[in-house]
Amino acid sequence: MERRLFLAGSAVLAAAGCADGPYAGVAQAGRQGSPRPVHGYGPLTKVPDARDGEVRLHLPEGFAYRSFNGAGERFTDGSVTPGRHDGMAAFRGPGGDAILIRNHEVNGPVGAFGDLGRAYDPAAGGGTATLRVTRRGKVIESRPSLNGTLLNCSGGPMPWGSWVSCEETVNGPDVGNDFSGGDNSKLKKKHGYIFEVPLRGAASGPIRSAGRFAHESAAFDPATEAIYLTEDNFNFPSGFYRYIPPKNPMRAGRILDGGRLQMLAVRGEPGKDLSTGQRRGAAFDVTWVDIEDPDPAFTGRPDNDTAIQAVGAQGRKRGAAIFSRLEGAITHRGSVYFTSTQGGATARGDEPQPGFGKGRGQVWAYDTARGRLRLVYESPGSMALDLPDNITTSPRGTLILCEDGAGDNYLRGLTRKGEIFDFARLAPVAGDTGAEFAGTTFGPGGHTLYVNVQSIRGLSYAIWGPWSRGGL
Repeated sequence: MERRLFLAGSAVLAAAGCADGPYAGVAQAGRQGSPRPVHGYGPLTKVPDARDGEVRLHLPEGFAYRSFNGAGERFTDGSVTPGRHDGMAAFRGPGGDAILIRNHEVNGPVGAFGDLGRAYDPAAGGGTATLRVTRRGKVIESRPSLNGTLLNCSGGPMPWGSWVSCEETVNGPDVGNDFSGGDNSKLKKKHGYIFEVPLRGAASGPIRSAGRFAHESAAFDPATEAIYLTEDNFNFPSGFYRYIPPKNPMRAGRILDGGRLQMLAVRGEPGKDLSTGQRRGAAFDVTWVDIEDPDPAFTGRPDNDTAIQAVGAQGRKRGAAIFSRLEGAITHRGSVYFTSTQGGATARGDEPQPGFGKGRGQVWAYDTARGRLRLVYESPGSMALDLPDNITTSPRGTLILCEDGAGDNYLRGLTRKGEIFDFARLAPVAGDTGAEFAGTTFGPGGHTLYVNVQSIRGLSYAIWGPWSRGGL
């Protein structure tokens, strides 16, 4: 029996939400004391990979999948695919195919993959790949599309047809080494920026005015003309930011440098700590504080812990709110939904996690028109939701959450009615206990869910089946 089937009778009651918008059912279920039936797809069972018959995923009855473009395989241009597959988005391609742009979260001066002549920093091993794939996961074309960057964790799709890739680091020759032990003196450029990768043509250089910090995800809101940015500062407080370009990107067709970076603060409560457990239905009116120096110039080669907090500390000095490890973000119907991986109250029976934050995860929503932040869901413990990371929405508006906990890792659905359910479980990856889901994204038409497994090896998957039978 899957460990989460009990959710229909318990975890929904422990969820936190707001009763006046999408996901209102989360809060309503708690007040009524009788949660709705979970609108999932039934028990998960072992399903063989259509590529080679090996069991890599557990899925509901009727679903199938194919893995593709693993680490070490060749792109169709002849270069080698790096590992650590992470954030990803799908765009409409020719003939019903999907164009995927995928991050690779590779750290350290291990050398760029692909064409060194196009690398931002030829010493750095991260970047993005662009692939054309069918609905059943067959690769038609693949190539590097951004190289020479570092720790490209997540990012976000832009409606004018590009992907923003985020570096989750501030490594560079001007900063001391980070926890990974890589020698930053071997790097040629400063890192910690966002980069724009178009569907066609060359990726842009770093957008420095959007800040140099541990970027995680990016989500564009057309009403405010801003790109909303999350920060995953593992050992220290994190912030929720917005970058306002000097020209509306919908008109410019790209994100211009030279804009303004701001950080979210709770109105009337400077320095509000939102990383801890919150009451059911918690909601806050917010304001934004300016970051005066988004791209600080370091002298004397400060240690990594000091450098990685330099931008966020400016905001917190002005009263910005504190979060725990902000990761995935997505825009949907006027709200930006984002995850706080270790946010929430300390869960009974769970082992303490390293890093800033003692909870098992929160999902927040920022209403861009009303300027209001609300808590959608707070995990009562690892058996309900374990450290949510990347996030996307299904064609029905259901949130799909990737877990990155130390135990079993699941793809989980959270519907607009407050129903939470399992959709996929990752089978153990031999030799890599840290493997986790990442980069969920539906392809054009909603026929296929593409997802990555971030691992030393790294793989991408196409999943298809009877979507109408459940809540995705």
